[in-house]
Amino acid sequence: MGNGTSIGRVRGLGSAKGGVHHWLVHRFTAISNLLTVLFLVVSLLLLPDLSYATVVEWIARPVPAVMMLLLVVSTFWHARLGLQVLIEDYVHDANKLVLMIALNLAAIGGAVFGVFCIVRLALGAHA
Repeated sequence: MGNGTSIGRVRGLGSAKGGVHHWLVHRFTAISNLLTVLFLVVSLLLLPDLSYATVVEWIARPVPAVMMLLLVVSTFWHARLGLQVLIEDYVHDANKLVLMIALNLAAIGGAVFGVFCIVRLALGAHA
């Protein structure tokens, strides 16, 4: 790599080849969110009423429980990817590492809590 010409100074500074994967996963999670939210809305509209007992009975069935698990995981994954881009683009000091750690902990913690709540309801351990 030469230092004398313009092309020599920028050669090797190109794409890290990771952006396309991140972009595609973000789009796939967006489509997943759209489909699972559509399932949720249609399913809730088809219920006879929206009482707690009716919704718990609905979520205790396998298909709605799995769809709600997918919705929770996909939503937190999508949010994490989007906020990661914001942090990478707009934070330029030592706070970047702290924010990325906090983002990962919040995303994982939120997803685990959501999955726990759905599994608890689906298995019948409700008040």
